[in-house]
Amino acid sequence: MFAFLNKPSPEEEMKQARALFEKIATLKSDSREAHSLRVRMGMLVRAHMDKTFVAGAEQTVQWQEMAAVATARGEPSPELPIPSKFQKIRSGESEVFVYLPEEYAKEAFILGSKYQKTEVTAAKAIEAMQALANQVSYYELRLKEPFVALSFLRDELAAQASAAESADATDQAADAAAEGADGAQAQHKD
Repeated sequence: MFAFLNKPSPEEEMKQARALFEKIATLKSDSREAHSLRVRMGMLVRAHMDKTFVAGAEQTVQWQEMAAVATARGEPSPELPIPSKFQKIRSGESEVFVYLPEEYAKEAFILGSKYQKTEVTAAKAIEAMQALANQVSYYELRLKEPFVALSFLRDELAAQASAAESADATDQAADAAAEGADGAQAQHKD
């Protein structure tokens, strides 16, 4: 009747998320069930890493704005933002806390920050995040195939490349048409 009263606290959910990650990371079995658990955890961890990358970018913007205001007032800059080892991720009909060890969360966050500050290109950010995803996939979760990090950024780059190719093709067609018209005018004058 009052199911919401039995809902665990966020702290308890985070504790459970960490325990689940650690349990799956230490599974010795290669059974179908163990593989299924690893793959599901991989999908959740991928979402965590992507979300942490975005948080690194967004929080860097906020920090830069606050630091600029502080500097203008002659005050010290605020503390740098720090990543969370936990992210709330939509899983089915609900949201769950997902744990990622601090070293991975910190690296994903820093890469998002560097991307936001244009210290790394989108391609380099994808490459570095994929290397991080490979590390988590192979060494933490023992997956045979790594999950793909930053799919949203890969899609954005692909769309930009496609638009650039379309623009180039349109430009080339326009140039060819102009050259054809110039050639026709030159022949007409003769």
